[in-house]
Amino acid sequence: MMTTNNIIDVNDSNFDYYVLAYSQKRPVVVEFWAKWNEPSKTLTPFLEQLTAENKGGFRLAKVDVDKNPQLTQRYNIFNIPAVKAFQRGRIISEFNGIQSNQQIREFIHQVVPGPDTLLLEKAQSLLKMEKWSEAEDTSREVLTKRPVQPRAQLILAKSLLGQDQSKEALKILQDFPTSPEYRKAEKLLPLAQTLADFNAAETAPKSKVDAIYYRALRLIGMGNIPAALDGLLEVLRVDKGYQNGRAKQVVLGLFALLGDSHPLTQEYRSELASILF
Repeated sequence: MMTTNNIIDVNDSNFDYYVLAYSQKRPVVVEFWAKWNEPSKTLTPFLEQLTAENKGGFRLAKVDVDKNPQLTQRYNIFNIPAVKAFQRGRIISEFNGIQSNQQIREFIHQVVPGPDTLLLEKAQSLLKMEKWSEAEDTSREVLTKRPVQPRAQLILAKSLLGQDQSKEALKILQDFPTSPEYRKAEKLLPLAQTLADFNAAETAPKSKVDAIYYRALRLIGMGNIPAALDGLLEVLRVDKGYQNGRAKQVVLGLFALLGDSHPLTQEYRSELASILF
């Protein structure tokens, strides 16, 4: 069993010092394992490999659950392997059970800042400013280095939707990896699907409400989101369940595209609530 300054075995008596205190300056990834647990036999070497690859980016601390009942109880370990990442004395991320190597690697990337961290922050900032093309370029730069990077994939999908490139955005969202960003991607999916379908085969309106709805979709493609939201809410005032709830899903997708703190989201969310409830 490998033991270095970055890979250590910890126990009930020294955990607070070697994990909690140490995590004030560097992340600590804690693996709860047991000799009799088959998945632990493959997970432990892989975590050690990632620790070596990161060259001091984090410490790996291993806890044998059979020998350390206090820690096992303290952190509610009911299934192993269990992995928890600590920073500044607190758990910042965790997973339980069998994961693929790619999922484990991505978990470590989320915990330990890498060379792409600054690029991701830049892409996020550009997205917030609705500089769609620049956000796209920056997120693609990240994905060139790390093809599976959920945060960059989400930024790319949003930047494509902001440029009326719904077909490519839809493909990204349909194949989105399991991650903390998955639920955000899920909220964008109806918007991407609707715009992709609309762009592929525009249908002639059969009613005045259809005409308002289709115009709203065209306005989204033109980047005029406030006018599009006005149109969509007008549709919902007439028919709350328009197209089996599709109009409502498009509105919620636009909120997800803009973000919760965006002034348009805050303004139109309260108006949506007044219409629906």
